[in-house]
Amino acid sequence: MCRNIKTLFNFEPPATDAEIRAAATQFVRKISGFQKPSVVNQEAFDESIDEITNSASILLGSLVTNASPRNREAEAAKAHARAISRFGG
Repeated sequence: MCRNIKTLFNFEPPATDAEIRAAATQFVRKISGFQKPSVVNQEAFDESIDEITNSASILLGSLVTNASPRNREAEAAKAHARAISRFGG
């Protein structure tokens, strides 16, 4: 479940609101143990996603680094190469 949470800081182009929300959703799913909450838990689930999305956005906007931004395509290619070497192609 949690494998979809990716590093979002220091990329060019910067992380989108949708990417931040997707990471927050995966986080809430992981800690709650629910892939999809029941109707009675939906409001708490959605509120948590909203709050974590907001906190993550503030965090990403506040972080500072001297490192050059990483290229998304290059990082994805490296991850793909690691997956192939780990699991076969």
